[in-house]
Amino acid sequence: MQLVYFASVRESLGQDRETCELPENVHTVAQCLDWLAGRSDAHKAAFSDHTKLRFALDQTIVRLDSKISNASELAIFPPVTGG
Repeated sequence: MQLVYFASVRESLGQDRETCELPENVHTVAQCLDWLAGRSDAHKAAFSDHTKLRFALDQTIVRLDSKISNASELAIFPPVTGG
C-alpha cells in the first residue's frame, strides 16, 4: 500500500510517502495507524493521537473504522482549517 503523508505528519516522519506491505491482521484505518506507530519513534509520535488526523483511501475521505480492503493508497493528514 502506498502511504502518503501531508503537513505535520510529513514533517514528523521526514518523508512524504512510503510503500508498505500491511500485515494480514490490519483491516481498518485505525489498525493501520496502530501498526505504523510501532515502526519507529517518529511513527509513534506522528500516529499516537488519531483524533488529530484525517484520512483518505484512494482519494476519498474516510473514518478511522473504515475498511482498507483493496485500496492502493492511504493519505494521512491533519485537519485542514481556513481563515
